[in-house]
Amino acid sequence: MRHRIMDWDDAYANGPNIPGGERWPDLWVVPAENYRRESLIAGSAELDIAYGTGPRNQLDLFRPTGDAKGLVVFVHGGFWLRLDKNYWSHLAQGPVSRGFAVALPSYSLCPSIRISGITIEIASAIERAAQLVDGPIRLIGHSAGGHLVTRMVTRTSPLSAEVQRRVANTVSLSGLHDLRPLMKTSMNTQLKIDEEEAWRESPALLEPIDGTRVTCWVGSNERSEFLRQNALLANIWKGLGAETEAVEEPDRHHFNILDALVEPGHPLVDLLLS
Repeated sequence: MRHRIMDWDDAYANGPNIPGGERWPDLWVVPAENYRRESLIAGSAELDIAYGTGPRNQLDLFRPTGDAKGLVVFVHGGFWLRLDKNYWSHLAQGPVSRGFAVALPSYSLCPSIRISGITIEIASAIERAAQLVDGPIRLIGHSAGGHLVTRMVTRTSPLSAEVQRRVANTVSLSGLHDLRPLMKTSMNTQLKIDEEEAWRESPALLEPIDGTRVTCWVGSNERSEFLRQNALLANIWKGLGAETEAVEEPDRHHFNILDALVEPGHPLVDLLLS
């Protein structure tokens, strides 16, 4: 059946198209607060670590008991416009319980910065976290965060060569890998994506660094554009020599797909830490 997108705002609207979608992101606030508090009491959390000079250039670090097996960096979403690290702290539980340290950065938001500027900030956050935790690095991001982590493993990545070599795996959850369609949405009045930035910052339009492993993971109940963006990067990068996989998790939507990170034995956590 032929299909043409006429309403680009609706194509990327998550909450209005999920039953009870208005509950998010507030639904994450209490579990995140509880996890931060419990981790501080246990002495396993370091909060508000500066990685730059901006007011939002801070990250939280959660450590496991004993020496960490490596570092996981989780980059949040919100269309580069909303939210911060404090909504997601509890998502560190799965990897931390498996012996990995987890860093969660905030970053500056559009329109005070361009997406290209956020790319540089996330690279700085990863570099700072890499100074604090030894071993291999695994990157995972959700929605806009999926864009940002896959951008880190492209040939024009702002990451240092040393840190690039430490990146063992990258997972994009409901990621946005081609920015060009977002130019047609009303939110672009704030994002200010133009053709030049779309070509410079879209992972699907860039080449992966040698040795890249990437999994694009999406809920089967997501908007068709997120399903398409998910398959797109895995398909293109496979043809460019990366090790890729595209997964559609049954009965998950754009928000509850994140619940998997709380479960130490969930297949998503297994894959991330593999």
